[in-house]
Amino acid sequence: MMNKFYLLLLTIGLTFISCSTSERELTVEERVREDVEWLSSDEMAGRLAGSEQEAIAANYIADRFQQIGVDPFGDSDTYFQQFTLQGPMAQSMGVENYISRNVIGKIEGNEQPGQWIIVGAHYDGQGHGGTISLNHETADTLHNSADDNASGVAGLLYIADKLSERSFNKSVMLIAFSGEELGLLGSRYFTDNFFINRDSVAAMINFDMIGRLTNDELTIFGTGTSPEWEEILNQTSSNGLEIRRNPSGTGASDHAPFHDIGIPVLHYFTGTHDDYHRESDTSDKINTEGIIRITDHAHELMQNLDKVSAGEMEFTPTAPQQSNVMSGDSVTMGVLPDYSYSGDGFRIDGVRDGGPAEIAGLRADDIIIQMGEIEISDIYTYMQALGEFSQGEEIVVKVRRSGEIVELPLTFK
Repeated sequence: MMNKFYLLLLTIGLTFISCSTSERELTVEERVREDVEWLSSDEMAGRLAGSEQEAIAANYIADRFQQIGVDPFGDSDTYFQQFTLQGPMAQSMGVENYISRNVIGKIEGNEQPGQWIIVGAHYDGQGHGGTISLNHETADTLHNSADDNASGVAGLLYIADKLSERSFNKSVMLIAFSGEELGLLGSRYFTDNFFINRDSVAAMINFDMIGRLTNDELTIFGTGTSPEWEEILNQTSSNGLEIRRNPSGTGASDHAPFHDIGIPVLHYFTGTHDDYHRESDTSDKINTEGIIRITDHAHELMQNLDKVSAGEMEFTPTAPQQSNVMSGDSVTMGVLPDYSYSGDGFRIDGVRDGGPAEIAGLRADDIIIQMGEIEISDIYTYMQALGEFSQGEEIVVKVRRSGEIVELPLTFK
């Protein structure tokens, strides 16, 4: 049975939803728009993991699951899986040892209920920025976190609604993760405490930042995590999308922990932008129609995946696990990676105001090829290199800029 805390949250969530919806039935686009706007409203205060607003958001998602007909699959017959926030990012944001929760539901399959497809999206945001913010001057302001990742949650709820109309042969688990912004804490807790047979999972599909579709360009990461993905993707209509396939199944989102335990993954992503981890990531900039088109693509892909047994989805690791990437002792340059880049080196998509990179003169679109004496071939060697430096250390960073090699002195702080 639900404890008093969850009953209180359920009451709060029902109040919010009843106030936000009209008596008439909403169209699909209106429903998706409402989910984004509600989650990224000023009242939700950025949904920082461990906060009161994050708990209210969790209950909003649980209540939407219940409305749709998704069964609870969390602790003690609830939708919630509780965990404790730990680590350097949680400490820096003042929420270490606070309780957080994943929201988990399921739609049982018809013919193969013991086989699973997992679909996920993180619902926590950046709160008031702090150390998470990329805008140093306004770090202590509300970060509504609309694209990152109210957009993904809206996609998750939309696909849940589509699945409820006609279930698959396989069962589908739907997970709204928390603690992603603090270092994938919720998804790592889930994979560290896996409560179903791992071999019964065909794949995990992740929606993170799917709200800024521009020029129909979509990146799908993880296409190299199983040899079956090529055929499945080829069978799936593009839905008018210009799809870039990236083989990497690792990275800074909730699919990575599933990759690390040997499950094929895909990550849907519309790209970074100037509002990433800034107070300007607001709902008025969200492409609602784009979320629907992307989610429709994922739904059709899942229909094709439903025809493949979990045992046939052979897993292929796409990169060695990086043990020191997120260690508390690592320094930072204050840059945003271009996760869609697959060439030599590490391309910068954005630079944090006031960070070491900006002070050194690094710019967006610079490609880092060397840090000190360490050659940089990709994002993984870049992250490994950070572990070799300490605060206050001065190095020379070599970048490729408009075809020329530029050397820039940089001091870590």
